[in-house]
Amino acid sequence: MRQSVFFTIVLIVSVVIAACVYSFLLPANIKAGGPLVIVLITLSLLSITFIIERYLTLRRAEGRGQLARFVSEFRSVVNEGRVDDAVKLCEHQGGALANVLRAGLLSFQDSGQSDMTTYEKQDVTRRAIDEANLLEAPLLERNLIALSTIASIATMVGLLGTTIGMIRSFAAMATTGAPDAIQLALGISEALVNTAGGLFVAIVSIVAYNFYVNKVDSLNYMIDEAAHEMLNQVNAMLRGRRRAQA
Repeated sequence: MRQSVFFTIVLIVSVVIAACVYSFLLPANIKAGGPLVIVLITLSLLSITFIIERYLTLRRAEGRGQLARFVSEFRSVVNEGRVDDAVKLCEHQGGALANVLRAGLLSFQDSGQSDMTTYEKQDVTRRAIDEANLLEAPLLERNLIALSTIASIATMVGLLGTTIGMIRSFAAMATTGAPDAIQLALGISEALVNTAGGLFVAIVSIVAYNFYVNKVDSLNYMIDEAAHEMLNQVNAMLRGRRRAQA
């Protein structure tokens, strides 16, 4: 499913659910926050959706089993020169790291059947790894900007609700004679509800954003490190073959 279609569907569903929750499920003291509560509920639903989506996607990107164990096994197999076994290991593991390494190994195998020079084989393998990495990176980073944006918007919406509530409160105090106590209380309640809602959504989104950014950075580092080690081993194998032919 295309990202724009996914976001549109999630947004529409979130708005509908938020409107239903506001109309039928929220207690009166929360509904005192006004229509902006619908916006805050929508933002919270979007945030929860993207948090779940990121968890499932990054979990799938790690592949089967533990990444550290896979890297250790892959390093051992490649060091022994067993390229076919390394490819099978990548296919079994799956995930972003295994896909990048597998692309490099397959390119290395294909170049071995051609009349390329050693330098050309190294370059083809390196380019295959870079291209595979470029394909995997957007999948790892997708929707992270959305989480950051939701945090910013939630803060602004909460501040807008606070401002509107305070305007209502001061308007109630500005009436001639005794202040309108009901309108004063409603204004303060509106301000506090929107402030709390905006801060809650922003805090959850920021924490999730920082957590997933750190997870993506760690995974990208492991990919770069493993790819660099594999390229070094490929170069060593090519030099060994060249000496054997000489």
